[in-house]
Amino acid sequence: MLPKYEFGDEVRIVRNVRNDGTYPGMPPGQLLVRRGSTGFVMNVGTFLQDQLIYTVNFLELQRIVGCREEELISINELWVPSKFESREKVRSRITLAVRGEVRVTPGAEGEILKVLRDEVLGVQYQVIFRDQVLQVPESALEATQVYEDKEP
Repeated sequence: MLPKYEFGDEVRIVRNVRNDGTYPGMPPGQLLVRRGSTGFVMNVGTFLQDQLIYTVNFLELQRIVGCREEELISINELWVPSKFESREKVRSRITLAVRGEVRVTPGAEGEILKVLRDEVLGVQYQVIFRDQVLQVPESALEATQVYEDKEP
């Protein structure tokens, strides 16, 4: 298990990171780092001997946070901002149909499985609604919960 990033590498975090209860001085659930923020790798360690954890210093936020490798991309990689991220709960704003057959009605709740940032028509998502997965454009979704976080 070789680390992808090394000491001093600038990285971008691709999902919001909230306090899981291990960050001192902040309540659990509090937003620590907003997706898209950049920082510098200070250290690389392991968790349970099978996960690489990077200690990243987010200088502008004056925060040092542990991040998993899948939460980071190189500062040189293309970054397309998105409104939602994996595991977020969303609600359909419109009727969603496949070949004319209605699959989801407005207001139906689902969960983001994957963010598709490289689509020609803009950001899209793989969303599970009950027992079916649909690819949905960002404009067809809204948040089910609005976080009242101050910018970190």
